[in-house]
Amino acid sequence: MHSMTLVELRDGLQRGDFSSRDVVAGLLERIEARDGELNAFITVTAEQAMDVAGRADDARANGGAGALNGLPLVHKDIFCTRDVLTTCGSRMLEDFVSPYDAAVVERLASAGAIMLGKTNMDEFAMGSSNETSYYGPVRNPWDLSRSPGGSSGGSAAAVAARLTPAATGTDTGGSIRQPAALTNTVGIKPTYGRVSRYGMIAFASSLDQAGVITRTADDAALLLKVMSGFDERDSTSIDHPVPDYEALIGKPIKGLRIGMVRQHFDAGLDEGCATAVREALSELERQGAVLSEVDLPNLDYCVPTYYVVAPAECSSNLSRFDGVRFGHRADNVEDLLDLYCSSRGEGFGAEVKRRIMTGTYVLSAGYYDAYYLQAQKVRHLISDDFRRAFESVDLIAGPTAPEPAFGLGDKTDDPITMYLNDIYTIGANLAGLPALSAPCGMVDGLPVGLHLVGPHWSEETLLQAAHQYQLVTDWHKACPEAYK
Repeated sequence: MHSMTLVELRDGLQRGDFSSRDVVAGLLERIEARDGELNAFITVTAEQAMDVAGRADDARANGGAGALNGLPLVHKDIFCTRDVLTTCGSRMLEDFVSPYDAAVVERLASAGAIMLGKTNMDEFAMGSSNETSYYGPVRNPWDLSRSPGGSSGGSAAAVAARLTPAATGTDTGGSIRQPAALTNTVGIKPTYGRVSRYGMIAFASSLDQAGVITRTADDAALLLKVMSGFDERDSTSIDHPVPDYEALIGKPIKGLRIGMVRQHFDAGLDEGCATAVREALSELERQGAVLSEVDLPNLDYCVPTYYVVAPAECSSNLSRFDGVRFGHRADNVEDLLDLYCSSRGEGFGAEVKRRIMTGTYVLSAGYYDAYYLQAQKVRHLISDDFRRAFESVDLIAGPTAPEPAFGLGDKTDDPITMYLNDIYTIGANLAGLPALSAPCGMVDGLPVGLHLVGPHWSEETLLQAAHQYQLVTDWHKACPEAYK
């Protein structure tokens, strides 16, 4: 059953082919046997999962099953989970047990989903390789010497290795879509404000958004319908109607206007990735989509803009972790200042410290106007580029990442090179747009992702295009040989 998608499991449970306990027990055995080499999990909630599975079977027998009744998934360890460890991949929170559930966890559980555990991640979601975690790097199931991407690398690796059919993730600059591309999974970041951020520990509040990683667009549609919707507890949540994604993705894409970003196919893109993406777009064209070229003139400023805005917001958000209010507390300190400095020095890793220092600098007196204010102005220009592009096309397409999965350790000594791995994904976060990555090919046995971006509230169009592509291709069915 580990090879079945979420929709296939749902249909099998409804037919009575197997029970939720059967599904959960099988996956827990697989996690125990295989996660040691991947390091995709920080916490496995085996006893809790089996208990909920039993209740799901009872509910189904009594006719009271929810939309996700008995379906297993995992949560990125950035979502608060009641009475379960929530670490954000950091020493700072290594002992933190949340007293409440995040909105995403709450909604999925209310629909009957079963949490198998919490997945590893870059510390406080800061990273593109899942190497900044206090709990060690996650390994890519396609090649254990390579990165699965980040920061949602644990979620992506767990789905790719068939340890779970689905996982939640968060995306601040590509942290769902880039690992999805590097692991041959589907990852979607919805419109900013579509999914509640309540209980999702903040990195950069104006950029963070929750989403999912699955093996198919159909599975992503099933989960996103449940996760989405207004939440009065989240001041950034927007009250906008939520369509039935699963019902809408079956529509044909004839006449869908797709714009290929001219700047995405430049010298920085791996040649094999470019070929795979172009072939994927040609397949969409054969299904009736209309291709054209679009220009995003300010795209080159996405990365520098992001690495001013995101660290500034991270500096503010992480100030609460001071050894007094939240987080790790240092021992044997001399005074209050020493407590603050020692607790944060011991609790945070190098990448988090780097971003806090950068953020504090750009927000400081004398530099706020020169850096942070200017970055916000450029952010507005980037948003305008997308708005103008969507006047002539329905979706924008290109590669998700500039290269296939890179080796662990290859980029850790050069932060700028690491940051450039998100060059194609950051724009959607700066503009608050929904975006999706879907498997579209292989380069030397490593997966490649097709990146699709839509205007605000167009998640159903993204899922529709990906679903129609998956109906006529088999890339998404490919599984790492060792995990079949």
